[in-house]
Amino acid sequence: MNKTVTINLGGIVFHIDEDAYQKLSRYFDAIKRSLNNSSGQDEIIKDIEMRVSELLGEKLLSDKHVIGLKEIDEMIAVMGQPEDYIIEDEPQSETRYTAYKKSKKLYRDKDKGMIGGVAAGLGHYFGIDVVWIRVIMLLLLFGAGTGVLAYIILWIATPEAKTTSEKLEMTGEPVTISSIEKKVREEFDSVSEKFKNVDYDKFGNQIKTGADKLAGSLSEIITNMFKVFAKFLGVILIITGLTVLFFLFVGIFTLGTGIFIEFPWTEFINAGNFTDYPIWVFGLLMFLAVGIPFFFLTLLGFRLLSPNIKSIGSIAKYTLLALWILAIAALISIGIQQASEVAYEGKTVQKENLNIQSTDTLQIKFKYNEYYTKDIDDNDNFRFVQDASNNQLIYSNNIRFEILKTDEKAPFIQIERMARGASFQEAKKRAEKIQYGFKLERNQLLLDNYLLSSIKDKFRDQEVAIYLYLPEGTLFKVDESVQHYDESDDEFFNLHFSSNDYIYKVNTTQVKCLNCPENENEYGDVETGITEDITGNDTIVTTTVKVNGEVVTVNQSSKKGLTINKEGVIIKK
Repeated sequence: MNKTVTINLGGIVFHIDEDAYQKLSRYFDAIKRSLNNSSGQDEIIKDIEMRVSELLGEKLLSDKHVIGLKEIDEMIAVMGQPEDYIIEDEPQSETRYTAYKKSKKLYRDKDKGMIGGVAAGLGHYFGIDVVWIRVIMLLLLFGAGTGVLAYIILWIATPEAKTTSEKLEMTGEPVTISSIEKKVREEFDSVSEKFKNVDYDKFGNQIKTGADKLAGSLSEIITNMFKVFAKFLGVILIITGLTVLFFLFVGIFTLGTGIFIEFPWTEFINAGNFTDYPIWVFGLLMFLAVGIPFFFLTLLGFRLLSPNIKSIGSIAKYTLLALWILAIAALISIGIQQASEVAYEGKTVQKENLNIQSTDTLQIKFKYNEYYTKDIDDNDNFRFVQDASNNQLIYSNNIRFEILKTDEKAPFIQIERMARGASFQEAKKRAEKIQYGFKLERNQLLLDNYLLSSIKDKFRDQEVAIYLYLPEGTLFKVDESVQHYDESDDEFFNLHFSSNDYIYKVNTTQVKCLNCPENENEYGDVETGITEDITGNDTIVTTTVKVNGEVVTVNQSSKKGLTINKEGVIIKK
């Protein structure tokens, strides 16, 4: 059993076992000895430590992961042994360079840049002279101004190459001990050379320094502005993400899942569930499908507020991504099943003759059930109720009414019950179970304004269509309750809502109102005559209406003190 040592390497804390720690220490001691006479030794050591820290950090599986000899050997295989490298003026052989060649990474090169180093970094990445990159930027600048936006986005998104390792990665050079030492020595020699020639380059450097200061100030201002914007955006993302996640979490337990507790609306949701999957499955899938993207948005918000915050790790990221893909696929599959459950419509037809005399005036009225509601205007297409035996039912006012003409001698009513299902047979069976009633009392046709279905049949667009077929010459009156359900063709029957006393007659091509006011009647010429008889305290007003040669008399009673104007409208004196 080996001891574990905690070290801080390149700003990152590592747990390393004793054998691995001793080997790493010997490795750094050998590097220091090989660089004993090198210029810029401290800078080289610092860059090497940063590179070693980066390589070992990639191997961490968790915060408690312990670095062993295996990880140290793999790191040394990449970095190389100090004695394997000899710094010479001539370039390395192609074989050695190829062995440690790494792909380029995109960084901003502020050393060779004019403003933020974006163009110089792109030049390194694509292997193009920076002049051509700047020319392209200028062309985009004058082409709808997209160059400025692209430059700003790249400036924000692309990190600056600060360390020697990052500068080597920017140019595609291998990040090894030899390359790091060589790069540092080149920079050190470059700085020394500038100091030697400072007298010769004095005036030129002053101009360049002034431009660099101006560019640096502008760069700093823009950078700070975007940093503030990034912080603000991070707060918005955190608030939005956490709010959505909270409501999704609450929704899992309150959307009728039935896992822990039954809520009052559980049955309501189950009735609308067209598949056999339990509701909690929908809640869980929706939580994953919607919650995972908002979870990552929340993490992005925290990263914008605090860039140094630690990532959740690749394993967690890929696991959440896999769960999200599975949730989306499952929801699509369930959606297809939901649609297939209502793909077909089935119906049953009930026809009954109405036993009324041809001289009678048919009265048509919709009635409601006081057990389920207290108002004829209380309409609902989907509601749970209980009958007198405490059986749960689905209550709906999904009723359609239409008046049609028939060539048969007697009037009749046709009731069509309709529902949907996964097949015609299933839909028809569900339609047969719809409870709907009507009755004829003398000359009054009373129609239920509701239908009932068993909760076991669930909600499948249950509907009742009522077709009243009347022969030519039939007289009828319509109660005001009919207006909520009437869907008759206006070209055949135009219902007037202003009175329950209007008398309608079925003619050859259309239904005509015999006693509607002239300003409401659209059919034929109307002649109106009015007489007034006074008996005691009451006034009996007799209105005679002549429509296309047919005379109809309507009596109206009112209190004394009312009169009739020339248009036949009763008004107060």
